Order: sequence, then C-alpha cells, then structure tokens
Amino acid sequence: MAVDFELTAQQRALKYAAREFAREVLRPVAERADAHPDPQEAFRLMKPVYEQAVASGLSTMFLPREYGGGGASTVDFLLVVEELCAVDPGFPTVLLVNGLALMPILWWGTEIQRDRWLRRATDPADVGFLAGFAVSERGGTANFDDPSPRGGIQVVADHDRANGEYVLHGEKHWPCNAGGWDLRGADVTLCVVRTDRNAGGTGALSAILVERGTDGVDYEVIDTMAHRTCQNVTMTFRGARVPEENVLAVGEGDLLINRSFTWSGPIAAIAAVGLARGAYEFTLDWARTYTGGGSVPIIAHQAVGYLLTDIAARIEAARYFAWKAAHYMDRHPGEGQALGGMNKTYCSESMQGVVNDCMRVVGVNALDRKFPLARYYREAAVFSLYDAGNLGMQRRRAWGEMTGRGLGPDTFVDDGTLR
Repeated sequence: MAVDFELTAQQRALKYAAREFAREVLRPVAERADAHPDPQEAFRLMKPVYEQAVASGLSTMFLPREYGGGGASTVDFLLVVEELCAVDPGFPTVLLVNGLALMPILWWGTEIQRDRWLRRATDPADVGFLAGFAVSERGGTANFDDPSPRGGIQVVADHDRANGEYVLHGEKHWPCNAGGWDLRGADVTLCVVRTDRNAGGTGALSAILVERGTDGVDYEVIDTMAHRTCQNVTMTFRGARVPEENVLAVGEGDLLINRSFTWSGPIAAIAAVGLARGAYEFTLDWARTYTGGGSVPIIAHQAVGYLLTDIAARIEAARYFAWKAAHYMDRHPGEGQALGGMNKTYCSESMQGVVNDCMRVVGVNALDRKFPLARYYREAAVFSLYDAGNLGMQRRRAWGEMTGRGLGPDTFVDDGTLR
C-alpha cells in the first residue's frame, strides 16, 4: 500500500527515546529556566541539557552520515521535535536553528567549508558547539527579495579584495543562538548579507559565516515573553572583517532563504503540534478528575466531551499534515516551498486555537501559574510569528507558487513537483 502512516521499529524507538529525554532531562531544567528573569541566564541554564542532546545525537541528527551526522530523514527529526516541544518548545528551537545554519553549508558550501564546519558540529568532543542563523533585521526583511537596493536585507558586506576579506556593517535583529552561551558569539553564525549595494534582492544577497570572537560584532539579548529557553539577540556589525573563504551562495542569498525556510516549515509545524499535544494531555487528565463542584468529572458533560473531541481531531490532522510535508521534502529535496509554507501557517495557527480551547475546558484555573496552561498559552503565540512569520513570508511563498501553472489541486496528492 503506497500510503502508509505506520512508523518503523526504529522510528518508534526514536520517538520514545526522545520522550524520555524530554520528560527526564529537559523538563526540570526548562521549568527553572523559563522562570528566570534574566534571558541570557535562562539560555545558559540549558547548556547541560544541550550537551546531553549532543551526546545523544539529537543536535545534528539531520546531517548526512558522511559528515558525522545521524543521516536522519526529515520525518525522523519531526518525531523528535514533537516529543521535545510537548515539554518545552524553546529548547528544540536551538536544535532547529543549528539546522538552519548548517544545512545551507551542505547545500551551497564548498567542500572545504563542509569539511570544516559540519565535521566540527558533529564532533562528539565539541559538545557545546552552537550555530546561529541571522536573516531578520530591525527594519524588517519579509521583502528580502525586494527589487530595490533600498529594500530587504540592509546588512552590507563590502569585498576588500586587497586583503581577502569582507567588511560587514549593519544590524541583525532576532537571530537565534547567535550570541552563544557567553555572548561572545556562537561558534559560527550564517548571516545573509548584501554583497551588492546597487542591486535588488535577487542577485544582491549572499551568505557569510561569521566565526565566534570576530572583532567588530556586538550582541545584545532580547527579553522575550516566551521561548525563553532559547536565545534571541540583536547582532551589530561595525566594520567586522570576515575572510573571503567564509562566503557562500554568492548572489543566491534569496534562494538560500527560500530553501532554508522550506526545510524548516514542517519542523515549525510539528513544534506547534507538540506544544498543543502537551496542553491537551494536561487538559484531558484534568477533565477526567476535576468535578467543578459537581458529582462527576467534567468529561462526563457533553459540552466538555465534544470540545475535547475537536481538540484531539485537530492535533491528529495537523500532525499528519506535517508528516506529509516532511515526507514530500525527503522525496523531493529543494522542493516544497508551497507545501512547507501552507503546512507551517496552518499548523501554527490552528494549534494556537487548540491551546485556547484547552484553557476553556480547564476554566479559570488555567490562569494559575502552578499549572502549565498559562505557559503553553504564552508559547503558542510564538509559532505564527517566528520561522519566516506567517503574514510576512510563509503565506507569500506559497502564494508565489500558486501564481504559476505548476501547482494544481492534485500536485501533492500525486507526489508531483513544481519544476
């Protein structure tokens, strides 16, 4: 049978190993970190958990085995991310951003760049290795491919050919992981920059690898309301010099952005599913035991039972949509712009509604911080805003594919491509 949702024995083992890690290793630290008032200290508290994730092979499982990675499929990675996000969605974002930074090196990097950075990322002795991904800017970069030189990416990298360097000026806002564990920088941060001041977003953009400790780079932590177990910073370049051998995807930075956020789409989608599942698990247990002052648990009341049924159905539907998108991308590398965008927007927004409905079931007790729903509510707000925000980029990417004739009602059900 061609359509098969059954997990292999290895996938089941992976799923339950990730669940044990999430509950036994991640949960106790994440709860303390989320409550810490200092955002950088909250992130730093997660380092021991990260080191255990590295030792377990979770941090680079998506990289090919030839470079020391786990050789996992995108579907495999989704199984892990759902389990982690059911406990804490911030920490898996650290792993996701590792992928956003390292996968473009696999796709566009030279063999020297791949050998240096991918092998270092997978080196079991370098358990704290962290990669950052810097695209967003304070002025907004949703229109990164704007045809005007005044639009889109405005961090510039001027080529100093005489010295074999690129000189960076400007500011990145929101990059995750980029500040590193000590605000001296991630081990490497992939930055999308403007290498042509006079061209538009197509042809003007490239990527450059900024190494830890590069002079002329400052980091300031952003104090966020949720996902506090990962790190966001403002990254400011003041004449930072980067060797020219660190540049990649010259003139193809727009393609890099599109492919990166295509890859991350189903991962962000399943992250929202995991969070909603965590909220549902708590709510279902609550409904089975809480009476609300009556003689029977509230699940015996039709209104509650019907709402819980709808909640469960939406989670199941969103999960399989994410699996479909991931499976499609595993079969068609570099494709899936439309499917990935639709998957991410649908799941992130519908799962936010699931968390809200869970709060309706629990009632006013959902506001009590000693229960987890208040936090789930905060965390759910992130998903439609991050990973190429739904209104800013993700819907636009899917819409762009619809304007051509390659995308039709049967494209994805028939496993077709847009080429």
